[in-house]
Amino acid sequence: MKTSNYLVSLLLLISSLVVALAGSFHQEFDITWGYDRVKILENGQLLTLSLDRTSGSGFKSKRQYMFGKIDMKIKLVPGNSAGTATTYYLSSLGPTHDEIDFEFLGNVSGEPYILHTNVYTQGKGDKEQQFYLWFDPTKDFHTYSILWNPRSIIFSVDGTPIRQFKNLEATNGIPFPKNQPMWLYSSLWNAEGWATRGGLVKTDWSKSPFIASYRNFNAQTCVSSSFCSKNSTSNSWMNESLDNSGQARIKWVQKNYMIYNYCTDTKRFPQGFPRECSLN
Repeated sequence: MKTSNYLVSLLLLISSLVVALAGSFHQEFDITWGYDRVKILENGQLLTLSLDRTSGSGFKSKRQYMFGKIDMKIKLVPGNSAGTATTYYLSSLGPTHDEIDFEFLGNVSGEPYILHTNVYTQGKGDKEQQFYLWFDPTKDFHTYSILWNPRSIIFSVDGTPIRQFKNLEATNGIPFPKNQPMWLYSSLWNAEGWATRGGLVKTDWSKSPFIASYRNFNAQTCVSSSFCSKNSTSNSWMNESLDNSGQARIKWVQKNYMIYNYCTDTKRFPQGFPRECSLN
């Protein structure tokens, strides 16, 4: 009987430390603002956010994650989405927070969205890379993925990696998000002050409400980095990194679709680029 109780307790502990999530939006997320502008449909399998002149809307995961491989299918605001920003990111709290960002910056009809990425470590960001997408992200759902493990952060779109931020802290002293658990957030809000051509194009409220849609949330996560590291064979994503094919795909994306890279912005860094620029 004691052995049986011990096994039950151990299984409960493991389930609390290693989490594989593919539940409904009702089960996995809380609405954080714009409550009447958030709809959860199809028995919890579809969520929509809306934005009008009065308010935007957003949601947040019920759990914190300490490393994870997270996928979400998103269909962005169609038509004239100028001035809108759809965000999808991981973040801890406080002045020294860590953060891993996808932000989708709207544009006038017929113009491409800008996919904005950033990484914050210990409260400091300034690591922006921006891309155009090779498809229309408003016509259908596409999968946007964050892989965050002790080795690196990899941003991917429909399985194609677009950016990698390596953990160079031990060898080069460059801070890396590794100690603070993060929540997953998403929101749709009015960012007309900067989102479209640096704020030159304002939101056309006659086109509102603006709507972004979400489905197929899937996450393999830990709430204890030490546990995941010790059990890495059952959590292969904890050791995942880019192979030669992945490196080649990143180079293809960055050659053809990158439109801004902080590591090449000489006006911003006249005294030299951040150290990670020559190493990542």
